[in-house]
Amino acid sequence: MAQFEPLQFRCLPRKVSAQKAREFFGKMRLRRSVRAFSAEPVPREWIELAVRTAGSAPSGANCQPWHFVAVADPAVKARIRAAAEAEERKNYESRMPEEWLEELRQVGTDWHKSFLETAPWLVVVFAESFRVSETGAKRKNYYVQESVGIACGLFIAAIHQMGLATLTHTPSPMGFLGEILQRPPNERAFMLFPVGFPADDATVPVLAKKDLEDISTWLTEPDSGR
Repeated sequence: MAQFEPLQFRCLPRKVSAQKAREFFGKMRLRRSVRAFSAEPVPREWIELAVRTAGSAPSGANCQPWHFVAVADPAVKARIRAAAEAEERKNYESRMPEEWLEELRQVGTDWHKSFLETAPWLVVVFAESFRVSETGAKRKNYYVQESVGIACGLFIAAIHQMGLATLTHTPSPMGFLGEILQRPPNERAFMLFPVGFPADDATVPVLAKKDLEDISTWLTEPDSGR
């Protein structure tokens, strides 16, 4: 039987809530995916706090089906880069259809992934398809993709809030990450985040975000206004 405790929640005055929402939006709208990192060290505590924030995400039946592997070892990062570039080169040279390649040209990416070694941290998120009890019995996890996706979103927000940069890197296929990082067979690599300070000369493509009207539909009472 589940145990319950009082909800720890503090209601804010409406003006304060609106101001906090505007401030958060103003900061997050400046977030960009970065592919040029500084080698300046980042304290482990900062990464730990970002992972803790990600771990606060809601999950199906509270299974928390995620595992974060944080890598700062240069030798391991080099192995990850070599394996990722091998797969990405195949993607760019033969696997990807021309339509996809045309889309990628707009953001200026190719199979070279030097950021996998330059960034001081690589954080690999694994999705746990099922749990294994102490007796070896398998227990299903629920809404794994949705749960891990939410956790990754919180991780990105936490990294940006502390003044660091990251990139949602998903080399395909990603089986090599489980092998290099020696993860159990019930885990599959979900996303790879290089994390660090952006390089002084980092640039990003000029991209436009969709307007509110293009990403939302509002059904309100006739007299409720906006």
